[in-house]
Amino acid sequence: MGMLSRVGFRWALLVGLLLAWTVFGSPISPVHAQRLYLGQPLLSIETLEASRGEEVEGPPSTQELRRDWTASDQPATEELPWRYREFLARHSLLEAPVDASLDEDPTYNVPIVRNDSVEDHIRFFQIAIRDKFDQWLNRLSKYKPIVENIFSEFDLPSDLVFLSLVESGFNPHAYSRARATGPWQFMKSTAKLYGLRVDEYVDERRDPIKSSVAAARYLRDLYDLFGTWPLAMAAYNAGEGKVLRALQKTQSDSFWELARTRHLRKETKDYVPRFMAATIIARSPDRYGFTIEDPDPHQFEEVIVRRPVLLRALAAATGISFHELKRLNPELRRDVTPPHDFEYLLKVPVGTAPAVERALERLPAWKQPVPGHVKAKGPEKSQGRWYEVRTGDSLWLIAKRFKLSVRELKARNPLTARTLKPGDRLLIGP
Repeated sequence: MGMLSRVGFRWALLVGLLLAWTVFGSPISPVHAQRLYLGQPLLSIETLEASRGEEVEGPPSTQELRRDWTASDQPATEELPWRYREFLARHSLLEAPVDASLDEDPTYNVPIVRNDSVEDHIRFFQIAIRDKFDQWLNRLSKYKPIVENIFSEFDLPSDLVFLSLVESGFNPHAYSRARATGPWQFMKSTAKLYGLRVDEYVDERRDPIKSSVAAARYLRDLYDLFGTWPLAMAAYNAGEGKVLRALQKTQSDSFWELARTRHLRKETKDYVPRFMAATIIARSPDRYGFTIEDPDPHQFEEVIVRRPVLLRALAAATGISFHELKRLNPELRRDVTPPHDFEYLLKVPVGTAPAVERALERLPAWKQPVPGHVKAKGPEKSQGRWYEVRTGDSLWLIAKRFKLSVRELKARNPLTARTLKPGDRLLIGP
């Protein structure tokens, strides 16, 4: 019974001393904690000699304690009960791989922190949306060399290209609930401020090259304003005004301090860790189980179009895939070159420019439909060739009303569901 009491007391004392050292910063060393577990005396020969008048050095540093612990006094892991092995490993008292807070990989050219939030997002990309993130990585790889060249011209770190993974997965047609559009998710006002054209026929937020130039200019300005990339990225997400007000209210010096307050939305607090997680994976995709296929480079030629031309008509005249023309020109909202541009640069596949130029000489100019008869009150019938869109209408409802398919309705009208609004006039039939 006496032996059991001594053993129980020893365990209680061990745990208490470890907790005191961990929580309150008490100077008890891991060596002493281990000796308590093994039943060894706390006073070493050196301590006894010092008590007899020998000169005693100051308390050892944390590095010395850890070196002594791992060099000579560390007990074998298998000798410890599992609950203590877990406790000691959690507090780095047993030899275990420890992740530094700052990743030491020299290939990163923006600050990459490995904390719990970043690790959670790594697991999210690696497990929860694995297939989607794999698609994002492969889509970005097609445009990555071009974007990196653009960023280098603005003296930006090349790793910022991975911000587009968090924004849209580098999807030119990405569209958010806040009406941000394109691979860099520009709002309309910010896009125009940075020189992007957004109108009825053209939305350059979708252009992977022009929007990347605008993103580079915007990121350069944000970095010049805030001085650190985490704060600049937070401002890219939330807006510079929001981050400036939050910094002023909290007197914070860094993004991580600001993220601990209530002055940033959760989306923005998660935004920077998501970028860091995406960058870590994108830099070493094989390590995380992703395979990036050798991409076809994003190459094209440009031809000058001097009158409005439907892409479908051009595809039919040249044999070029309509979907390839749309992929190369995602900024065209209505699948037609803008009618008021006398010299519009249209992107076509490499090697097809001569054929396209010859076809353009033969193709008639597209004419914007002129409204004819407007739908009158009464039965659901078209009074002629045209129908005026009303509130609540959709392409599906209009097609059903006039016994057409949505595909037929779209073929007769260069419209998409997002551009359909009350007052639009749709060509129904002869």
